[in-house]
Amino acid sequence: MTFSKKPQSSRIALYLNSLEMGGAESVVVELGNRFIELGFEVDFVLGQAKGALLDRVSKRARIVELVARNTYAGFPALVRYIRKEGPGAFLAVTELTGLMAILSKILLGSRHYVVVSLMTTVSRHKRSPIKKKIERILLTWLYPKADEIVADSRGVARDFSEYIGIHPDRIKVIYNPVITPQLLSEAKMNIDHPFFQPGQPPVVLGVGRLSEAKGFPSLIQAFALVRRHTPARLLIVGEGEQRPALERLIHSLGLTEEINLPGFVSSPFPYMSRASVFVLSSLWEGLPAVLIEALACGAPVVSTDCKSGPSEILDHGKYGHLVPVNDTEALAEAIDASLNGDHRRPPNEWLDQFRSETVVQEYLKALRLMM
Repeated sequence: MTFSKKPQSSRIALYLNSLEMGGAESVVVELGNRFIELGFEVDFVLGQAKGALLDRVSKRARIVELVARNTYAGFPALVRYIRKEGPGAFLAVTELTGLMAILSKILLGSRHYVVVSLMTTVSRHKRSPIKKKIERILLTWLYPKADEIVADSRGVARDFSEYIGIHPDRIKVIYNPVITPQLLSEAKMNIDHPFFQPGQPPVVLGVGRLSEAKGFPSLIQAFALVRRHTPARLLIVGEGEQRPALERLIHSLGLTEEINLPGFVSSPFPYMSRASVFVLSSLWEGLPAVLIEALACGAPVVSTDCKSGPSEILDHGKYGHLVPVNDTEALAEAIDASLNGDHRRPPNEWLDQFRSETVVQEYLKALRLMM
């Protein structure tokens, strides 16, 4: 690889509110640590220096805390940081931090290169009508002034292009660094869940927060249809506000012995590597990392064709079953087909675009730090 002349310094600033456990936060930690391994200086610029992912940050990184209760309140401290440290490249990974990063560059007339990254379908943000209107105005005004806009899927890019009226060519698609050496290592770890003991029926696996977006009621109802003629178990790994409702549904279907909700686990990868089929039942997504993780772990997959990401990841159904959102019968048919051997696994070459080393190089190109 060839590195370009650094815009102002070899320091890369990664800007977000905190390092609480989350998809965007995990991506930033992975990128930052890999940048350091390649010889760059990295600052994690945080509104508040808190979160479970802090422990995963390289000891060679610098944590810069803005000590701010929210993104807007941290703007003065952000300006002071940029004026003092003069990072050569700046990556902001949520819409609000992106707005503040662009505004700070305009205010200071700085030469640092600002890249803003989109990791969700922005048009689906749940805001009050007035906040939604203000958000759209600010994004429409400021985001075109970024040096580079990156989206983590073509669906997210298309959604944002339509939402603020920016030409699609202004948005670069870089998938998230989902497949890492750590993932592949953890996939081999032992698990002692009773569903995976020798001689047990095949396991259907779902992973994600127990929330509306994940569509787990549809998965449970589809599994009930599968169970009419195919012995199987359903394991849904995750925690969230829908647990009581899901437990009531399971009880009403008489499936308390066949379905288990074990809660949050630190690593779902050993479960993925042992599942007979992995199911993503989401109503909407940005780029569902769990679907890529399941493929990397070798699991056959079934997914709803929700906006956005699954169709891209599975190459329009070539590498996994795609079914309409909220179509319980179609979901059941796809699960049953997969359990009976209709597997559509991707080649390693297809998965390369989601590997950490590939994604890091693409981000360095976006930040103008690599030719």
